[in-house]
Amino acid sequence: MIPRLGSRPDAPFPPVDRALSEPDGLLAWGGDLSPRRLETAYRSGIFPWYSDDQPILWWSPGTRCVFDTARPYVSSRLARTLRSGRFRVTADTAFDAVVEACAHSRGETWITTEMRAAYGRMHELGHAHSLEAWVNDELVGGIYGLSFGRLFFGESMFSAVSDASKVALVSLCRVLHDWDFPWLDAQVPSGHLLRMGAVNMPRAEFLERQASLLEATSRTGRWTADVADTLARQARLAGNQSVAGANCT
Repeated sequence: MIPRLGSRPDAPFPPVDRALSEPDGLLAWGGDLSPRRLETAYRSGIFPWYSDDQPILWWSPGTRCVFDTARPYVSSRLARTLRSGRFRVTADTAFDAVVEACAHSRGETWITTEMRAAYGRMHELGHAHSLEAWVNDELVGGIYGLSFGRLFFGESMFSAVSDASKVALVSLCRVLHDWDFPWLDAQVPSGHLLRMGAVNMPRAEFLERQASLLEATSRTGRWTADVADTLARQARLAGNQSVAGANCT
């Protein structure tokens, strides 16, 4: 039997080593999705995941799915897409729309109305962020999550056209790597994430690694300008390298 959380936002979570092995990682239920509780949860290696017909469920799986931000898998076709300029990538310009699209892109979603409101509050506080992929002025893909210290906790992504979510994910990894964020937490493994270069990490190792990253000062506020500057600088650098390579042939 898993414990019920107290009603106060500062009520402590159980130790994560008490999480169930079946279902993997189920730790506690109840409580709320207040900003204070959410930050405490993520900093403790815990996240909420539940459906509309369930109470709030809190998880800390025995295996964590993470991206090394220096090594997302980029196929030759995706590399051409990234270079083509077909997609325009922005940050924090359409957070609510990205969350809504993620919620409606799945038949049975865990992104409940309560969850959407909670992460919207975290966005207003400068802790939740989105990267958006656009074709002309149409939002066609994106990813969102939370950031504390030098660690990004990915929540969900969506794609309305081929490669849009991959472009958003790879762009996010490149920005985070540039900012000295070594890991992007993807929480629960899936075939798609593993094909994109994610790896599985034991919970104990994940918690050990995240401890030092969470000691860093958080990059709060809107990321719009900083991401635009970082991606533009990376594009200029890639262009200069291409020119240099051509001059050497």
